Amino acid sequence: MNGLEANRQIARDAALSEVKVVVLTTFELDEYIFESLRSGASGFLLKDIELDDLVRSIRAVAAGDALLAPSVTRRLIEEFAARSKQPRPVPELSLLTDREREVVALAAEGLSNAEIADRLVVGAGTVKTYVSHAMMKLHARDRAQLVVIAFESGLVRPGWLA
Repeated sequence: MNGLEANRQIARDAALSEVKVVVLTTFELDEYIFESLRSGASGFLLKDIELDDLVRSIRAVAAGDALLAPSVTRRLIEEFAARSKQPRPVPELSLLTDREREVVALAAEGLSNAEIADRLVVGAGTVKTYVSHAMMKLHARDRAQLVVIAFESGLVRPGWLA
C-alpha cells in the first residue's frame, strides 16, 4: 500500500487514535498534500528538510501540534481555499462560541497561538484553551484538521489572504 492508504488505515483504527502521522516526501503536489491532510496526517514535510528541523518537527507533532513545510503552507491554503466550491455542512460549528470561531479563523490564517493572543489581546494560554475546545467540538485530531474544517465548512472563505 502507499503512504496515503497507510495514513487512512491508521486514522480509521480506534486502537491507533493517539498515533500522529508526519508525511515526509519529495512530492510537493497539491493533491497529495490535500489528501494527506484529509486522511488525518498531522504534518507534511519535504525530504530536503534539515535533520535538526526534522527532529524538532517530529517532537512538535508528538506534542500535539500540526505543521506543514514552510514552502507549501501559504500556497496550500490559497489553493485549498480557491478549490472550495460549496462549503460542506458542519453542524458542530453551531457549538462554537463567537470567540472560538474567531480563534479558528485566525488559526486558519496561519497565526500561532502567541500571534492570536497578541491580536485578541488575551493570554496565550487562553488561546490554547479556545483552540482545544474548538478541536474537541469539531472532532479535529489536530490543528491542521481544524484549518481544513474551517475552509471546508465555509467558516473561512477563499480570498481572505489577499
